[in-house]
Amino acid sequence: MESRNSHRLRTVDVARRAGCSVQQVRNLERDGVLPPAARTASGYRIYDESHVRSALAYRALAAGTGPVEGRNLVRAAHAHPGAGLFALLDAAHARLDKERRELELAKEAARAIALEPIGDAQPSDAMSISELADALGVRPSTLRHWDAEGLVRPARGAAREARRYSPDDVRDARIVHQLRLAGYRIPALSALMPDLRGARRRDDVTAGLAARDATIEARSKALLEGAAALWALLSERAHTSEVTLRPAAPPAPPPYARTA
Repeated sequence: MESRNSHRLRTVDVARRAGCSVQQVRNLERDGVLPPAARTASGYRIYDESHVRSALAYRALAAGTGPVEGRNLVRAAHAHPGAGLFALLDAAHARLDKERRELELAKEAARAIALEPIGDAQPSDAMSISELADALGVRPSTLRHWDAEGLVRPARGAAREARRYSPDDVRDARIVHQLRLAGYRIPALSALMPDLRGARRRDDVTAGLAARDATIEARSKALLEGAAALWALLSERAHTSEVTLRPAAPPAPPPYARTA
């Protein structure tokens, strides 16, 4: 019976089935994501089902974890298809779980701030950095750090002019402060605050957090799909090895010679 891996595929065949370009297929082979392809006498690449599965696994894993880690996972499946691969997958799932738990804390913290209207605030209600630091119970250096990280950037007429926090800035600073207390880290806040900055209603804040939630869910699904593709690749490889290593059946004994 002919193995599925015996099917000869061209570069364009792999590209079409994996949903990528021909050049991407060559790049993935160069980076070790695809196993080295066999070559014809004239130098053309010959691919098989394992290359298609590897490309599909990479695409899903890259969507779930990012391209660098996606490459590492598929390369681990080729080189160390055991505890090493499972440890990388477990770590990827753990990071997503951590992001999901942090997001739940962020929802709770931002909900309380978003309920406070600021529509009646006047420009004269702006605060200096020391006033805002006192109001939040943080040091002025903390607000400067948030400014440098792009979390809360008050208007400044000149480089040496003192920071003045408008009511919008104050509200953003309170959101950042509450999310920090809830366990949100600076890199995660840097990704989240553009969705929340300038929001006036609870619905606006909720929508920003929901967008983050949808992103995490999509990445979780992609990681699950990628893990399934890796399992199919490993299962196919194990089956192929079993067929290759299985001893041949002994030859049938010769028929007895007929006697007169």
